Amino acid sequence: MSEQSRRPRKPGTSYRRPQKDPVRMLAFEALRAVDERDAYANLVLPPLLRRAREKAGPDKFDGRDAALATELVYGTLRWQGTYDAVIAECVDRPLREVDPPVLDVLSLGVHQLLGTRIPTHAAVSASVDLARVVLGDGRAKFVNAVLRKVAQDDLDGWLRRVAPPYDDDPEEHLAVVHSHPRWVVSALWDSLGGGRAGIEDLLEADNERPEVTLVARPGRATTEELLREESAVPGRWSPYAVRLAEGGEPGAVDAVRENRAGVQDEGSQLVALALANAPLDGPDKAWLDGCAGPGGKAALLAALAAERGAVLLASEKQPHRAGLVAKALAGNPGPYQVIAADGTRPPWRPGSFDRVLMDVPCTGLGALRRRPEARWRRRPEDLEGFAPLQRALLRTALESVRVGGVVGYATCSPHLAETRAVVQDVLKQYGDAVDVVDARPLLAGVTELGEGPDVQLWPHLHGTDAMYLALIRRTA
Repeated sequence: MSEQSRRPRKPGTSYRRPQKDPVRMLAFEALRAVDERDAYANLVLPPLLRRAREKAGPDKFDGRDAALATELVYGTLRWQGTYDAVIAECVDRPLREVDPPVLDVLSLGVHQLLGTRIPTHAAVSASVDLARVVLGDGRAKFVNAVLRKVAQDDLDGWLRRVAPPYDDDPEEHLAVVHSHPRWVVSALWDSLGGGRAGIEDLLEADNERPEVTLVARPGRATTEELLREESAVPGRWSPYAVRLAEGGEPGAVDAVRENRAGVQDEGSQLVALALANAPLDGPDKAWLDGCAGPGGKAALLAALAAERGAVLLASEKQPHRAGLVAKALAGNPGPYQVIAADGTRPPWRPGSFDRVLMDVPCTGLGALRRRPEARWRRRPEDLEGFAPLQRALLRTALESVRVGGVVGYATCSPHLAETRAVVQDVLKQYGDAVDVVDARPLLAGVTELGEGPDVQLWPHLHGTDAMYLALIRRTA
């Protein structure tokens, strides 16, 4: 299975819009945006769904249509690697020689055949109709021929044909069966520490649709209020978390619309809570979120700070992301400040803060459930690009905290090159001036946290994104 992009973009290419089957056309448009513009499905889908409802009317494009469109997009993106291997067995040329729009239509069709309960004849017919409208009659015949070959077997049968036996090549077997690039399988396996059961459980969890998790921002909303929503259940770990177990629409929740609550993965909440609850020596008045965009952790930290009479400074390098942070913090019950600043060249004085969170830019391999396209977009060489920035930001955090204060270094990636390697490298420069705090007791009730002192959360163990956290106290 190739780890390189199989779909070179063709900017400026236009496609005819069909007059029928708005669900599959919407899914096709979303996949084209992901391929052509490096867009993220979670940002592309909401406006497409809204436009479809407005154009067709709620009677002709209802919640079931929206759910099917969402499943087609996310399912196709999650299983792209596996479907590529299947399609490659059914065409007479390398996949790189198949036009990207044709591959998108084929992948949508394969997902309907192998990943849903849509009847075979309906999956093939609908895909050919879509191809006829957006690709033309000639290529529609090609789509029809390929999908009829795919329909001759089910997913398990195809996996036996296209995946090498586990004993011959474990990593490639897992990569094809669970639809992850081989290098990602290898990296996740290293982070887990070996064992087949663990890595298979993790890869399976990456392919599951995550629940929507809300956070009740202290002083502005309560979990009791959020639990009155339909399908709402308590979070597993965070006292501020509420899950919409049946995929509820967060925009329909009053507290979310009013900015008193937000959408925030429970792992993200736990990172903020651990930093906020870490023991300090001395005053506790000034907090910093040094990489605050888009604002979820900053909003929770600002609310917690307000309860203690502390003030949060939220800093974000990109002005448009700083604007998102300001929006998330609007209405906070206590004082706060949002600035646009480069965390590697901070405008504040050293030793200004009692608590510092540095949730650094990373590959995002810990959030593949939510952003399935990221697994195909990232490359091993991306790690080299992030490494200097991650180390520089951790050094800034350690310089920004006063003696006796605490720094939280966080990433939404479990890759060892972005987690422990960064922390170990930077702490060597500080010697006895720093002390690593055991973060595990600060995640009250959370199980299977390993040997510490740092913490790695996992989708298959904790139901969260794979957030990493190291807590470091400045001692001199």
